[in-house]
Amino acid sequence: MNDWQAVASYALSLPDTEPSTCYGQPAIKTRGKMFVSAGHVDGSFHVRSPHEEKAVLIATDPDIFWQTPHYETWPGLLVRYGASDTTRVACVIARAWWDQASTRQRKAYGDRP
Repeated sequence: MNDWQAVASYALSLPDTEPSTCYGQPAIKTRGKMFVSAGHVDGSFHVRSPHEEKAVLIATDPDIFWQTPHYETWPGLLVRYGASDTTRVACVIARAWWDQASTRQRKAYGDRP
């Protein structure tokens, strides 16, 4: 996922998603809840992530997943565009969607993110 367009395209392929904005930046939402956004840092996008998962992602692959001080207290992290492990990035986006999705949406997607 080399740019916001690619990230948005993937995120919009998940059930019941819509383009929107969040804090003045392009974002993708489900049920009115943002799960991925263009963020405020060049070269990266923002994805929601529980603090525990965020810590693991940053610790295991800091070349892809990272944060600025602005995001330290927020349940989300930054993901660098062009990351080599696109499957992992897609899983993180799907997981963020899953956390915001309804039971009906999750059933439409499958058993797990």
